[in-house]
Amino acid sequence: MIANKVDTDFTDKDLKAVMDALETIREKLPFLVGLSVEERRRLSKLGRKSQTFTHQALDMATQHPELMPACLNLEEARRDMNLFVSLNPVLQVLSELQRLVKDTQTVAGSEAYAAARVAYASAKSMGKGLGLDDVVGTLSMRFDRTSSSTPAQTTP
Repeated sequence: MIANKVDTDFTDKDLKAVMDALETIREKLPFLVGLSVEERRRLSKLGRKSQTFTHQALDMATQHPELMPACLNLEEARRDMNLFVSLNPVLQVLSELQRLVKDTQTVAGSEAYAAARVAYASAKSMGKGLGLDDVVGTLSMRFDRTSSSTPAQTTP
C-alpha cells in the first residue's frame, strides 16, 4: 500500500484566496527591496553581536549629538534599526511557511510519483494485449539508462 501523508483537494478557489492574501502581504510591505547576489554579498550583515553594537552606538550618538558628524542622520538610522527588528517575526513566519509549503509539495509529488510507478508496473505486467503497448513504451522511456553525456562514437 502506498503511504498517503497528504490527501487534500486544493481548489482553484483556495489557490486564489491564498494568492490574494499573499498579494495583500506584498502590498503591506511596499518598501521591500531586491538585491543581486553581488549586492547581498557586499553588504554587512546584522547578527546578534552587531545588533547589540548598533543599539549601543545609536544610543550613544543620541546622547552625544555634538560629537556626531553632520552626515549622520540618527532618525534615519533609528528607522532602519526599527524596521530590522520589526521584520524579524515576519521573516520567521514566512520562512516557516515556505518550509512547510516546500515540504508539502515534496511529499505530494513523491506520493503521486509512487502511485504512477505502481500504475506503470501494473500496466507493464498485466496490460499485454490490451492495447497499452504504446503508452507503456512511452512511460518506459523514463527508466531508460542510456546516458546522454556519453559522446557518440564516430566512424572514420
